[in-house]
Amino acid sequence: MSEQEKLKIFDDDRNHIGTASRSDVHRLGLWHEVFHCWFIRNEEGVDYIYLQLRSKSKKDYPNLLDITAAGHLLADETVLDGVREIEEEIGVSVDFDELINLGEIRYCVTKEGFIDKELANVFLYKSEYTFDDFTLQSEEVAGIVKAEFTGFTQLWLGEKDEIEINGFEITDEGEKCSIRKHVSSDKFVPHEVSFYKEVIRKLKETLF
Repeated sequence: MSEQEKLKIFDDDRNHIGTASRSDVHRLGLWHEVFHCWFIRNEEGVDYIYLQLRSKSKKDYPNLLDITAAGHLLADETVLDGVREIEEEIGVSVDFDELINLGEIRYCVTKEGFIDKELANVFLYKSEYTFDDFTLQSEEVAGIVKAEFTGFTQLWLGEKDEIEINGFEITDEGEKCSIRKHVSSDKFVPHEVSFYKEVIRKLKETLF
């Protein structure tokens, strides 16, 4: 997405107050809408959460683990248009009516020269896709991995220091390379811990 593409902006009470470029949204710390979709797949009775590995060329949070598919909603888009992010980023086609709406989560991430105040429209997709089904948008996504949902939960509740992930990444030469390793929370995009806890709470309400 271009830094000059327009996004809808909102005040603290979530009233729509106009539009602004993506660069201004992050420079000024303006509330804006994003789309998040978490894939969970049940494999032999075990729920696995799927995560994308952000490309090392990304301006924000390169080489970190993130939501399965996510992105900003443009000024002329509605939440229904968010499904385009799934196909663009990870190459699988999902209909909006297949998604389970988990509601909105507000959160803010701040670093030097960057204030990301997001109104996240969060969805669950109960996936049947395997690793072979994903085709990645290389400038955005470098890999797809999975972790046991129970372990993911324990990590963000502070009950574990690290969890095992496995999946694949695409090398600089364009080759698919298997990944299996243990990671701690510092390998994830630094959303607030409260954000991860809220996502987990919403997912558990739907799954169990």
